[in-house]
Amino acid sequence: MLTLISPSPFILEIAEIAEIAMNAPNLVPRSRPAPDVLACVLERLSTRFAQRFSVSAAVREQHASTLTWAANEPPDAVVYPETTEEVAEIVRLCADRRIPVIPFGTGSSLEGHVNAPYGGVSVDTSRMNAVLAVHPEDLDCVVEPGVTRKQLNAHLRDLGLFFPIDPGADASLGGMVATRASGTNAVRYGTMRENVVALTAVMPDGTIARTARRARKSSAGYDLTRLLVGSEGTLGIVTEITLKLHGIPEAISGGICPFPSLRAACEATILTIQSGIPVARIEFLDGPQIEACNAYSGLALPALPTLFVEFHGT
Repeated sequence: MLTLISPSPFILEIAEIAEIAMNAPNLVPRSRPAPDVLACVLERLSTRFAQRFSVSAAVREQHASTLTWAANEPPDAVVYPETTEEVAEIVRLCADRRIPVIPFGTGSSLEGHVNAPYGGVSVDTSRMNAVLAVHPEDLDCVVEPGVTRKQLNAHLRDLGLFFPIDPGADASLGGMVATRASGTNAVRYGTMRENVVALTAVMPDGTIARTARRARKSSAGYDLTRLLVGSEGTLGIVTEITLKLHGIPEAISGGICPFPSLRAACEATILTIQSGIPVARIEFLDGPQIEACNAYSGLALPALPTLFVEFHGT
């Protein structure tokens, strides 16, 4: 057991947040809530959020998993908060009565974690979609979780900056944090894990926690930012994100490179990265996949192991 001697208030705060996060699985209900308890909670949410509360079957089904093989298991209600304090209010109300809470971004992920097998309340963060601050000199920005990556890049375009994580879909940044999204640019720019500086999140008991400051160079306290990145919404609901930004490259070039064998393609990839060539994307497709692409898109690519590459630089 670690004993802290005269711990600072900051250390105590971090320790308490970590304990809440680690105990989160104990707060998760394992059966549907009692009908009378659920009805009481839904009534209070309806009164509090009015038009930003819905029990419509179509809305509830939209907020369950529809992109996986798992059956659609909708929540009992959907709420649309607009501030961190409103999210905390919802979580505290549900936690007191052990009602499940399911964070929801755009619903474009494939993990199935927005399903509600035990019912509960879906917290849709799409109305929390403001870019709160951009610090061009520090190459970072602060956004709400409902901001999508395309929205952010449109906002940054005139500053010569961009956010490079590209999972394909126009996902919300809160969802990208929750799923530790990556994409084809990960070769050069990394994944969400490397590009999130700090988070504000509502923990399972309704506590509002901030995991870090904007400083890049710091080793103080537990790395709670990395704990929450990739937690699939199970440890807390992200309500504010500080992200690293990058300069838009002067030149972008792409190419398609077929190879005679899988080994040759793999060796070329290794040598490209080891040689320090400024490659941003390297995607590999084998022969059968190329044939499938040709059939679907009407292409005439040779059915060989192929690398699709993109270079960022001067």
